[in-house]
Amino acid sequence: MNVNEFDFELPERLIAQTPLADRTSSRLLTLNKETGEIGHRYFTKLADMLEAGDTLILNDTRVMPARLLGVKADTGAKAELLLLKQLENDRWETLAKPGKRLRVGTKLAFGDDGTGAPLLRAVIVAEGEQGARVVEFEYDGIFNELLDRLGEMPLPPYIKERLDDRERYQTVYAKHEGSAAAPTAGLHFTKPFLDELARKGVHIGYITLHVGLGTFRPMSVDTVEEHAMHAEYYELSEETAELLRSAKRRGGRIVAVGTTSARTLETVAARFTYEQLQACSGWTDIFIYPGYEFKLVNALLTNFHLPKSTLVMLVSALAGRANIMQAYREAVEREYRFFSFGDAMFIY
Repeated sequence: MNVNEFDFELPERLIAQTPLADRTSSRLLTLNKETGEIGHRYFTKLADMLEAGDTLILNDTRVMPARLLGVKADTGAKAELLLLKQLENDRWETLAKPGKRLRVGTKLAFGDDGTGAPLLRAVIVAEGEQGARVVEFEYDGIFNELLDRLGEMPLPPYIKERLDDRERYQTVYAKHEGSAAAPTAGLHFTKPFLDELARKGVHIGYITLHVGLGTFRPMSVDTVEEHAMHAEYYELSEETAELLRSAKRRGGRIVAVGTTSARTLETVAARFTYEQLQACSGWTDIFIYPGYEFKLVNALLTNFHLPKSTLVMLVSALAGRANIMQAYREAVEREYRFFSFGDAMFIY
């Protein structure tokens, strides 16, 4: 399969730059994966699309203030790190800018302790491709407190506007810090809306997947099958495992909120039969594209994704490429808002 089969025209004006004032006021495109029927609603109408007995699975990861702006210690030239994954102790996998100038041995400085000395120091200890760097930090105090003080929210590069309220790039149920990006399909929910769904009889469970490099790195191959995903850490609790077992026993729908939840559920499905599902954790590099047969996920709530991205391929695996391309054409024609702060899509 050629990557260009998942391309589409997207006017830049449709890329949402700021979140809506009310999380639940976004639009909702609905797509029947069997018939291809497309509907146009508002997000709160999701309550009408979900049924008592459905199981909604959300990703409760919390985004770190993972973007560090500093300087090269020797020249004062600007440098930037995006923290992706803690490796061991104070070593982290990062994306570095400008990558070509940040070689092994380069020392970086962040913040000022008031005496002219940096609050946080780093040295590059290994190089990878496309700006990937392993760095080792040095500091006095507690790293997470320094990161909270110095770090910025790691908004995707297509968002140019400054985000004044950090919590608008967090889901209302974010709990376990560790992501370099938000699971954006979950940004549409409020606690009252989740309560409304629960009162209707929708079961709600949580998984954790810490979003990493795969979100930021574009595909660099021409053929879909050649692409390798970057591994991300996930956890499934026993409570959620029981929700999933129960849903499968009674034939209820499992609805993933976001591609991160879908990838985690399908990773777990590859490890266990549904009767044997149990609490587990690990690393997943699952790559879902057309031809894949879903084992746990029956329906998916997601945002609109970048052309030629692995996420467009994932939703195409669930609904069919032709259905997705038609839905995206309608979304563009009707000027839906795209990407992280954009509108939502429900594939059922």
